[in-house]
Amino acid sequence: MSLSQAIAAELPRLRRFARALTGSQESGDAYVVATLQALVADASLVPTAAEAKSSLYRLFLTVWNSVDVNRQPSLPSDNPAVAASDRRLQAVTPMAREAFLLTAVEGFSSDEAAKVLNVNKTRLTHLLDEASRQIAEDTATTALIIEDEPVIALDVAELLRQLGHKVIGVARTHDEAVAIVKAHSPGLVVADIKLADGSSGLEAVQEILRSISVPVIFITAFPERLLTGQRPEPTYVLSKPYTSEAVRALVSQAIFFHIGSHSK
Repeated sequence: MSLSQAIAAELPRLRRFARALTGSQESGDAYVVATLQALVADASLVPTAAEAKSSLYRLFLTVWNSVDVNRQPSLPSDNPAVAASDRRLQAVTPMAREAFLLTAVEGFSSDEAAKVLNVNKTRLTHLLDEASRQIAEDTATTALIIEDEPVIALDVAELLRQLGHKVIGVARTHDEAVAIVKAHSPGLVVADIKLADGSSGLEAVQEILRSISVPVIFITAFPERLLTGQRPEPTYVLSKPYTSEAVRALVSQAIFFHIGSHSK
């Protein structure tokens, strides 16, 4: 693939990223055009086809951040034509918003995102943590924890509370989980797949999802057991041992994108 073909292949995704970052398609496209103009003026900014994606995003962000106002926090748009998820993103500090979009939406690894943003891994972790906290402030919800290990349940509950969420219950078995959902419909479920009575957290989640639509995060020492091809597909999976930063990031992503999918 030639360099021009590689760049052309990335443009639809870059436009998506630009729209989410700026809050509007018109503004996003204007910055994409400015990025391409900068590239025409200096082709060395994207040296090879293999580096087209990371180089193009890095160049876009250079153009974006060259405008002083874009580096300042902004109030979310009240324009009803702007998607609810995009309006929430505008409330996130600019560089944290960039880090969140690169990793959560555009699929960059932590190493790749750090290079695009020209920061080290520690700084990227701080930015993602900042984004998680700010998103959580706007998407606070209730949570059910399905976990038979008390120490892990307490740890996850504390992390959720730190993000502003309310834990409505901790279930150690399939039946307990289903009973809690019947009494209090949660906005988030965090579940292990192997429970105290030998029952399956996966089966409990499957039953829960037949009655309500809710984002689910699986935390497990056996991620391979989720690769069964059965529903629900494990979109969000954390392997034990996990880090608090990883939990906070995944919780915010799960809630953010679930709300976004139901507000279109």
